[in-house]
Amino acid sequence: MRTVVNKSRRPLKIHLPQGKVLHLGPRHEGQVTPQALESPGVKKLLASGELELVDQDAHAAARSGDGNGPAANTHGHHPNTTVRKRGDR
Repeated sequence: MRTVVNKSRRPLKIHLPQGKVLHLGPRHEGQVTPQALESPGVKKLLASGELELVDQDAHAAARSGDGNGPAANTHGHHPNTTVRKRGDR
């Protein structure tokens, strides 16, 4: 699998072989097969610069947990730490 990144400021709808579609939001990434990279739609987006193929070695190094980046689990809401009393008081 190869990783591609949407470099545009708009969501992309990428038509892949075998009738599949990849939806990528702005600045998001997705994985495609090597055969999908040969399809005309993907080639057109790569040539225009809207879609970028990411080097897998550099991508893995950027995602490694070296401790210098932001916290790994920052998605969603932060847990509520307030203790609420329940029952008879």
